[in-house]
Amino acid sequence: MSLRELYPMPDIDPIWTVPQEFDAVFDWEFDEGRQSLMHLYQKGKDMQWDAVNRIDWSQELDPENPMELPPEVGGLYGSPIWEKMSEKERNELMRHSQSWNISQFLQGEQAALLCAAKIVQQVPDLDAKFYAATQVMDEARHVEAYRLLLKKFEVAYPMTSPLQELVDQALRDSRWDMTYLAMQVVIEGLALAAFGAIRDMAQNPLARMVNAYVMEDEARHVAFGRISLRDYYPQLTQAERDEREEFLTEACWLMRGRMTDAREVYRALDLPEEECVQYSENSEITQHYRSMLFQRIVPIVKDIGIFGNGIQRTFEEMGVLGYAELDPEELQKDDEAKAKEFDARRAYVEAVAKAGGDGNVTAVGHAE
Repeated sequence: MSLRELYPMPDIDPIWTVPQEFDAVFDWEFDEGRQSLMHLYQKGKDMQWDAVNRIDWSQELDPENPMELPPEVGGLYGSPIWEKMSEKERNELMRHSQSWNISQFLQGEQAALLCAAKIVQQVPDLDAKFYAATQVMDEARHVEAYRLLLKKFEVAYPMTSPLQELVDQALRDSRWDMTYLAMQVVIEGLALAAFGAIRDMAQNPLARMVNAYVMEDEARHVAFGRISLRDYYPQLTQAERDEREEFLTEACWLMRGRMTDAREVYRALDLPEEECVQYSENSEITQHYRSMLFQRIVPIVKDIGIFGNGIQRTFEEMGVLGYAELDPEELQKDDEAKAKEFDARRAYVEAVAKAGGDGNVTAVGHAE
């Protein structure tokens, strides 16, 4: 069964077509390239992995709370609607809500696949083409991994309107740096924070593992965008930089509700949609989550030099300006280290199982 058949709503088109018009650029220099990007390209080659073999897909999700997240992280937790629900209805809400999140991850990864392929053609420098080519493979692997994970939920959701609008802009714009800005900075920056929330809060080992391994790649992708744009933006006029800042401001406000406005879930479960949206929007956990989502974007925007008064006011209004002091490189190192911890944990579990100590496997799989 395809994931499209798992959508709980009818009349969703099986494909989405985005017309594009841009130049495919050849680089005849064939020089050595920038050391920072060539180093990232080498890491991209060295750190390729197989989604089928690195992840143990025999693990299952909890049918009542698939990723074993605390119920408190749901936007409706504690609401009058939640209090009236039976245990079965609450479990169904958790299953659909978590599936909705993973569905957006999957949808975003396919968008990143197309954007990375566009960057390979469009970016003028060969070193950037090299790295973007490794990202194309990464994104294909991420689509594969999230597709396999989502099937275990037995329900899936289409791309949300805010995400679709931003992806449409990223693909249609003929300027290569705008594709970087929309995808590598905004969409993948948000995604990294959202992946990290599941990696760090979920108790289901499969869900944690998938997100940890994807983050290992995505941290490099964001670094790629950061290095490329940091080199390019000083060459632009102030008017051109102002235009990028305005785009960033609009994109950040647009995407601020991407991971929280799950109205499709409320509609599918026949819940009072507007009441659910209003409660979720104003809940303390939603406000915290929205703030946390920008911890990767803010320091990157500062680093690439599109950090004028307008974007700073936007981040201040969102309550996220303090993230500007975070070090993107340290965050990347931490993502890579945590992925290696999952590899070490799985190797230990397999060694225990091989030695006949199967009784310890579950405990080790859930260990921090």
